[in-house]
Amino acid sequence: MPDLATNVLLSVAVFAGAFVSGLAGFAFSAVAGAILLRIFQPLEAVPLMMACSIGVQAANLWALRRNIQWEGSLLLIVGGALGIPIAVHLLQSADTSILRASFGIVVALYAGYMLFRPALTRADGGASRRLTALVGFGGGLIGGLTAMPGAIPTIWCDMRGMPRGDQRGLVQPFIAIMQIFALVLLLERHGLSSKVVIDLAISLPALFAGSALGILAFRNINEIGFRRTILVLLLVSGASLVLA
Repeated sequence: MPDLATNVLLSVAVFAGAFVSGLAGFAFSAVAGAILLRIFQPLEAVPLMMACSIGVQAANLWALRRNIQWEGSLLLIVGGALGIPIAVHLLQSADTSILRASFGIVVALYAGYMLFRPALTRADGGASRRLTALVGFGGGLIGGLTAMPGAIPTIWCDMRGMPRGDQRGLVQPFIAIMQIFALVLLLERHGLSSKVVIDLAISLPALFAGSALGILAFRNINEIGFRRTILVLLLVSGASLVLA
C-alpha cells in the first residue's frame, strides 16, 4: 500500500478511536484496531494503539480532573494490579480463546438487553471498599486477557445507575493505569520499533483533534445519550471478542 494511503488510513483510524474514547472513556482499540490491524502487523499495531490510547486517557484525565473520585479509583487500581499478573500467567500457560469468547458473549448480551430497558435507578450510598477492589480485580484480570480493562467497571457503574460524570471520574484513572501497565509489560518483551515511533508521530494531529472533539461531545451529551453510547460500544466490543 502506498505510504500516502497508509498514512491517511492511520490518521482516520486514530481520529475515530480518539473521538470515541474521548466521548465514552474507552474503546479506542476496538474502533482504531478495525483499520490498524488491517494495514499493520500486530507487533506494530498493538503498541501503537496502546500508546495512542494512553494519550487519549491523559487528555480525558485532564479534562475530567474535577470529577475524579480518587479513593474509589485507587481501590479499582489496586484490585486491577493484582488481576493483571494472573492474566499474564494464563496467557502464557493456557488457551484463553474460549474464555475471551465467553466474556464477549456475556458483555454483548448485557449491552443488548440493557439497550431495550429503562436505565436502572441510581443506587443509594457508595459501594464497599472490598466490592470496589473486587471489581478492579475483575477488570484487571479480564483486561489482561481481552485488552478491555474498562468493561467490568463500566458495567458495574451502569448497574448502579451512576451519572456520566461520576462514572467517568471513577473509571477513567483505572483504565489509564491499566493501559500503562499493559504497555510497560509489552515493551519489556518486544521494545518499541522505530516504525512505531514514526507512525505515532504521524498520528499525533489526528489523536489531538479526535480527543478534543470527543471530550467536547461528552460535555454536551445528555445522560440518556451517554448511556446508550456506552452500551452500544460494549455491544460492539463484546461482539468483536466473539468474532476474533
